[in-house]
Amino acid sequence: IGEGVQVDEGKGGEFYKMAAMRGCAVSRYNLGAFECMKRNHANAYRHWLISAKMGYRNSFSSINIMLFEGKVTKGQHAEALKGYQDAIE
Repeated sequence: IGEGVQVDEGKGGEFYKMAAMRGCAVSRYNLGAFECMKRNHANAYRHWLISAKMGYRNSFSSINIMLFEGKVTKGQHAEALKGYQDAIE
């Protein structure tokens, strides 16, 4: 964040969405993190699943944590694992 610049979180979120829709795995991960902070775990999982299927390790790690916390099922975790493994091969 620059000095003397007003923060516009709404505009920032829109830029993340645009980048995610264009295939940016990091932006998709960040959208998942925002959803998780809002306790919207279903949306967080969806963002992280897409990003994990692009080979982004942090997204898969976040899904692992969600499994440990009981916020996703073993089936959802298995889907993420397969997608992540397919992407990195």
